[in-house]
Amino acid sequence: MDVLIIYDSKTGNTKKMADEVAEGARGIDGINVLIKKANETTNEDLLKADGIIVGSPTYYGLMSAQIKAIFDKSVSIHGKLSGKVGAAFTSSGGVASGAETTIISILEAMLVHGMIIQGRAHAEHYGAAAVGEPDEKARMRCQELGKTIALLVMKLGT
Repeated sequence: MDVLIIYDSKTGNTKKMADEVAEGARGIDGINVLIKKANETTNEDLLKADGIIVGSPTYYGLMSAQIKAIFDKSVSIHGKLSGKVGAAFTSSGGVASGAETTIISILEAMLVHGMIIQGRAHAEHYGAAAVGEPDEKARMRCQELGKTIALLVMKLGT
């Protein structure tokens, strides 16, 4: 089973988060992990993946233009991502600066594709977030996100 982690990162913080998400996913037997920069991701990459985890910096409470471009291009494969597992994470510049709405903007695009999203009953219900460089708590949350999505991919056998 394949989990694709896509990220956009200007400062390196979202990239660090992507690496932690990958570490969590790799801890599950039977999961292959591929990390790709947003501008290098193709529709074929999306089609091959069983799970897709997208990370974006927070820009005005929304995903970055590079991440949005992936979803814009994916209109040509609309319906073909249905049933795949999706998740999101973000890095932001401060507390209450739009991290939650950024994650939701990514999840909305995934839901339009018919993807399966798993919430978290504890804090940080929608995905993982960091303020600036990911601290220990954010790194652990990213690893947990990767593990959770990898387990769901295995369980569903998408």
